Amino acid sequence: MSGKALIVIDMLNSYEHADAELLLPSVRQTLPHITALIERARKNDVEIIYVNDNFGLWRSHHDELLDTVLSGPHADLVEPVRPDEKSLFVVKARHSVFYETPLEYLLRQHRIDTIVLCGQVTEQCVLYSALDAHIRHIRVIVAEDACAHIHEDLAAAALRMMERNMQARIARSADPDIL
Repeated sequence: MSGKALIVIDMLNSYEHADAELLLPSVRQTLPHITALIERARKNDVEIIYVNDNFGLWRSHHDELLDTVLSGPHADLVEPVRPDEKSLFVVKARHSVFYETPLEYLLRQHRIDTIVLCGQVTEQCVLYSALDAHIRHIRVIVAEDACAHIHEDLAAAALRMMERNMQARIARSADPDIL
């Protein structure tokens, strides 16, 4: 296997949760970088896989989740990163994009051995996803400027952990080799 995929984590978000007020400024700052990565991936025919919380609605699917967040007060944070018709979509229940999802199978089917992580939250879902990828022998690149955080100090520590303990490559979204 030798392919890459861009994994967009939890960007279809209503921001109706306890940490939303702390998260929103970081999302606004990272959004242009996430959008640019998605555009580059589309231009370069790199697989884009959205992995998103399901808000506890197990009947939910891509269109339902998208409709919910686009009708909410923070649609401006979702519209620029909305999936297109070629994007793949995986619903997750917990922090890691791998935990009880078909993502590992999907990556194998598409012959992908390297994932580029972006989205939210660096010190939570991005960190746990990087760890789960590492234990599955999937290479990880984290687009640090395209990952939003709740707590800046914890995000910095999480990036160090991913680089040191999981051999993740920490890169900027504009890095020409990221995709």
